[in-house]
Amino acid sequence: MTTPARAKEGGRSTAERIVRHALLDRLFHWVAASSVLALLGTAFLPIAGIEFPWVTAHWVAGLVLGAAVLFHLARVAVRGTWSSMWIGRADFADALEIASATLRRALPARRPGKYSVAQKLIHHAFAVAVLTTLVTGGFLLVRVDTPWWPRNPYLLADAAWGIVYVLHGLAALLLVTMVMMHVYFALRPEKLKFTRAMIRGWITRAEFDEHHDASRWRVDR
Repeated sequence: MTTPARAKEGGRSTAERIVRHALLDRLFHWVAASSVLALLGTAFLPIAGIEFPWVTAHWVAGLVLGAAVLFHLARVAVRGTWSSMWIGRADFADALEIASATLRRALPARRPGKYSVAQKLIHHAFAVAVLTTLVTGGFLLVRVDTPWWPRNPYLLADAAWGIVYVLHGLAALLLVTMVMMHVYFALRPEKLKFTRAMIRGWITRAEFDEHHDASRWRVDR
């Protein structure tokens, strides 16, 4: 997919559009994001004194998020793209270079592949928090009347329920913090190209050449 360009660089259009996120990946992101926001809203607004029938909305949003995560895992397994989020030696070298460049007040000389080490770290942090809320939320759902079963608060011992509640609450608080960080960085001017890519799917060739190492991100043609 290309667009007309006025500038040329090495015989290539600098406005050529390079797909960063496929449509299904973008749909997963926004469905998961909407579900997380719905979960956080239905969890914390009642605590803030805003009363509404939140229980059903909360567990329905949890089921939607769980289905989205299962879809994402299946898609990654089918495509065999697990390695795109692995943190390897090159990523550690990137992190050291960023730290060194920050101390020198200079720009890092190394360029990442498709995802920077910071993006991989936030991905893994979200994965841990979301999976923790889903697993613990699954146990808590047993304590709620649903169309499929009556509530059963006696599935676990009291001590075990305490652990479930603590883990669920800690993961939820972690998600609040990470969502705030994620939105902050998504709105920073130098990061808007990534935000646009998550909405429209692409970055330009010029952005690719400036911010990514072609040897570490083999762009699909």
